[in-house]
Amino acid sequence: METALSVLVGLFLATAFYLMLSKKIIRILLGVAVMGNGVNLLIFTSGRLTRELPPIIATDAYVLPPGAANALPQALILTAIVISFSFFAFLLVLAFRAYQDLGTDDTDAMRFAEPVVDDGPPQGY
Repeated sequence: METALSVLVGLFLATAFYLMLSKKIIRILLGVAVMGNGVNLLIFTSGRLTRELPPIIATDAYVLPPGAANALPQALILTAIVISFSFFAFLLVLAFRAYQDLGTDDTDAMRFAEPVVDDGPPQGY
């Protein structure tokens, strides 16, 4: 089970990097969202996946029983899902506003700070 999830994490991250290398803003944002999901799945997989023992400490014990799943990664993922969703919503609104102002979602056409100069590189000093 953990091996299959590790392969799925690799697929998520590979897809995310492929999408983030695009020149379109929407594809970059989708890559960020897929990468967040891949990292969440990676954290979830690192906490051991077992169904036999719940992650509950007995009243007379101080630690989890051997073989029990760790509850900390599960709690971290719940927080990360909320943060990544709000971050994605913010980026989506920011991209839409940039599209409204500039009329394009191509990153090459959004070069106001670094305009393209056709003179070429300097020939000498």
